[in-house]
Amino acid sequence: MSQSESQDPSNKSKKPVKLQSVKGMNDVLPVEGIHWENLETLLREWLTAYGYRLIKTPVVEPTALFRRGIGEVTDIVEKEMFSFIDRLNGDELTLRPEFTAGIARATIQHNLTYAAPQRVYAMGPVFRHERPQRGRYRQFHQLDVEALGFEGPDIDAELIVMLSRLWRDMGLEGVRLEINCLGEASERLAHREALIAYFEQHQEMLDEDAQRRLHSNPLRILDTKNPAMQAMVNAAPKLFQYLGEASLAHYSGVKRLLDDAGVPYIENPRLVRGLDYYNLTVFEWITDALGSQGTICGGGRYDGLVEILGGKPTPAIGFAIGLERLLELYLESAQPDDAADLDVYVVHQGDGTARRAFTLAEELRDAGFAVVLHAGGGGFKSQMKRADVSGASVAVILGENELNKGTAAVKLLRGEGEQMEFSQDTLAESIFGLLYGEGEAQ
Repeated sequence: MSQSESQDPSNKSKKPVKLQSVKGMNDVLPVEGIHWENLETLLREWLTAYGYRLIKTPVVEPTALFRRGIGEVTDIVEKEMFSFIDRLNGDELTLRPEFTAGIARATIQHNLTYAAPQRVYAMGPVFRHERPQRGRYRQFHQLDVEALGFEGPDIDAELIVMLSRLWRDMGLEGVRLEINCLGEASERLAHREALIAYFEQHQEMLDEDAQRRLHSNPLRILDTKNPAMQAMVNAAPKLFQYLGEASLAHYSGVKRLLDDAGVPYIENPRLVRGLDYYNLTVFEWITDALGSQGTICGGGRYDGLVEILGGKPTPAIGFAIGLERLLELYLESAQPDDAADLDVYVVHQGDGTARRAFTLAEELRDAGFAVVLHAGGGGFKSQMKRADVSGASVAVILGENELNKGTAAVKLLRGEGEQMEFSQDTLAESIFGLLYGEGEAQ
């Protein structure tokens, strides 16, 4: 073989290089997928009970949407967005780093709140280019819940109370609630100016990150984890000193409703949000079970976002939950079964049985059963092993003998019981009776 042939990338004698997933973007394998399905079903049922309906927005949005909605000087826009230029038309596009801006864009584009306020939720992947760590990935999944067009503290409290119910439904313990009030834009501006003046007086104590934020986003300095800055930050001007009567009344209304519902909370005046569009109520649910990544839910009110994006002034509030973190807590508390939610596994052998087994499986599905038809050959023993690990409740067994008699053997796979034989014509009714206490073997 010549040197040129050995270097030819199309040379078929070369062993193909194994491709791996992108770092921080993980596969969900079938066993894990069962847990995801269980969690998502629980979440949908919970949301339906509060009147929330599904909304789906594109994974890719114009980059300007996030620059305008989230803010130019936030970490997300500055460092974490997956942005690119569309080679066909030169558009600046971004993989969504969060849901709220996209839902606000959809609200404007489709005039969603024209006739009535909307309770909506979205569930799916979001993307941030940051260092992967426990419970935080470059592609991760969020549940995002938004109440659009509602004023007053009652909807704020309802969102928090419904989250308290979710933790109870999931059996989670040790999840605590922290709340704060960010006031309105004019009040935050006065506080911002006071913060800048204060931090400028203590500039020698600011670390590199705080120095960078000093004039662009000084509120985030209050959230510093640097021990050397804690005493100085604790003495900084408090936002509450700048809140007006309306903001204080709204916050008091939220707390009163939480007290009435028996939901305990911690007031944290240093709780802020990293996105520009928040006002008034903000909250976080926190656990110590996930180490340093303890926040499992964060949210708040963002009455100005729709107007910032070109729509009419629209009051709004929402929250987001990182589903990878929530799933980890769910598995620790509930320890759900790994088995698929499957009713019947159809076992068959013999030249003439495969076709009838195929149609028989369809008849059982028509009757409402979840059915797996064995594929790939193998003897009865190996097929029954497959049936057992499938998680199915019963195995339907079809051999030449059963085919000739117009019957099918049925064996319970969970618990003890003799193998029984039923007519194929009434097989669905017989299996239903076997599982739920009725039916006669033939």
